Amino acid sequence: MDDPSLLALVAVRVALAFAPVPETFKYDQQLSSPLTAYSRLREGIYLFDHGVDPYSGGSFRHSPLLLSLFSTALPLTRYTSPVLWTAADVLAAWALARIWRLRTGAKYTKRDKQVIALYLFNPYILLPSLALSTSSIENSLTLLSLMFASRGRASASLFVFAILIHISLPSLLLLVPILLLSISRPVSSLTVPHPFAGDPKGALPLLGEFLGYTALLSFASTLVCGNWSWIEKTWGAFITLPDLTPNPGLWWYFFTEMFDHFRPFFLLVFTVHLLIYIAPICIKFQHDMLYAVFLLVGILAVFKPYPTLSDPGLFISMFSLFPETYPYLRHPIVTGLIHLHASLLLPLFNSLWLRQGTGNANFFYASTLVFGMGNGAALLDAVWAGLRVAIGKLDDGYEVVQE
Repeated sequence: MDDPSLLALVAVRVALAFAPVPETFKYDQQLSSPLTAYSRLREGIYLFDHGVDPYSGGSFRHSPLLLSLFSTALPLTRYTSPVLWTAADVLAAWALARIWRLRTGAKYTKRDKQVIALYLFNPYILLPSLALSTSSIENSLTLLSLMFASRGRASASLFVFAILIHISLPSLLLLVPILLLSISRPVSSLTVPHPFAGDPKGALPLLGEFLGYTALLSFASTLVCGNWSWIEKTWGAFITLPDLTPNPGLWWYFFTEMFDHFRPFFLLVFTVHLLIYIAPICIKFQHDMLYAVFLLVGILAVFKPYPTLSDPGLFISMFSLFPETYPYLRHPIVTGLIHLHASLLLPLFNSLWLRQGTGNANFFYASTLVFGMGNGAALLDAVWAGLRVAIGKLDDGYEVVQE
């Protein structure tokens, strides 16, 4: 980040963080979920500082790690909060650029600035960050873990990933490819598929190390809270969906209309459904584990229980790591137009329903379906391009480049 143009990008991003932002941003369901909202984080810190268990109610669902961090070392104020969230975004952009360099094997490339700018000024990343949603911190931890794994620093990667799991349990979906990435190489292999180069048995000690980090952080969280109630309020929220506040995801409306006696069954179906993608993607893209992580990030963006705009934002930003797939994207214009359409419908129908009172829940849910279709289309495009790039066109037909 010693390049003047990169410093200018960071300066602009800091200026945006301190620009006047409507207070409604912090309460917008598209930018913050019940598990990432800044207002709920401040409420929990206030209760904690006054000796009240923040998990005794039903509104605070942030990790005890965030609770202890922001109530002691990094207090949140009107001046420090924009700096902290901007720093998280800058760190994530730097990690993304480092992953790109590691993938290409170069110390510096001309695309570094593009990769950083695409992350810092991606509207799906920028707006939740201006709303001070903790999803920005989740993205930063995700990319840091991937960067350490790409460098072969497995212990650092797994420790950061254990912190991420404490903040966002659905990220557990990325555990297997991150373990395999730590014992393989992140270099681009999409065009030359080959069997997995590392020893899968080497992932078992790393899995034990990850479980150790998770247990250590769980014990620390329990010391902070004084009891185990945080597990039900944080991790449990991703499984039981206790708060049906509207969000850009596909879960909330379905379970709002669900009969209570069907609820446990469909919660199980929706939760297990996320797990079925891990093995097929890791097997099919065993030659490029970084691409497998990328696709699973896209699946989380579509099917996460409490998503915000930053979840598809991370997926879209990670597209910059795979320029070799661009010529093989099947319907990029259609996908882009669907996203543009959804980005206009989401705030419009949200306002019609919740602010002006001239609509109903079906208005906003219809826009989330369009948004989900856009995310799904981008994911399918990425899968198609990742498979199609391995087929080289010859003068007399096609040949699959496969060892």
